[in-house]
Amino acid sequence: MTQTEEKIDHPETVAQAGEGIELLTFRCGGRGYAVDIMDVREIRSWSEPTPLPHSPPFMRGMVNLRGSVLPVMDLAQRLGQDATPDDPRNVIIVIQQGARVHGLLVDAVSDIVHPTSDQLQDVPRVGADEENSMASRLFVIDDVMIQVLSTERLLPEVGPALPEVAA
Repeated sequence: MTQTEEKIDHPETVAQAGEGIELLTFRCGGRGYAVDIMDVREIRSWSEPTPLPHSPPFMRGMVNLRGSVLPVMDLAQRLGQDATPDDPRNVIIVIQQGARVHGLLVDAVSDIVHPTSDQLQDVPRVGADEENSMASRLFVIDDVMIQVLSTERLLPEVGPALPEVAA
């Protein structure tokens, strides 16, 4: 287990910042991103997902997570970049938003950070679809721009339930 995985499994070992939020940073498609650590259930090593028929292109498939089916999303594709090549060094960040659990395929996990409110900046408004932007905030670490992703906006829309058929 890596040091980062230990921190995820044992959040009490991470020093709490007096202000700001706690974020897990990672690399995806050559860029820096972060998600709220409270949305992260675990980090697991790469395993080839089983494809899901008729799913969006960014959905890589599903993997077995201790007896449960975990849908895995190629985060780079979800963000409009090229597909992430299969690599045993890739990792899957398991996130939970309410009752929904998904895996995010990323290049590598970087660190757990505690940006202060002074370091966090709003995402610039640059397009017509800015309300649906996946990034909620931005900050800079060592001259690298990190986009804080909203897991709520990141997860694919869930379609309406199928009506029950009378027997």
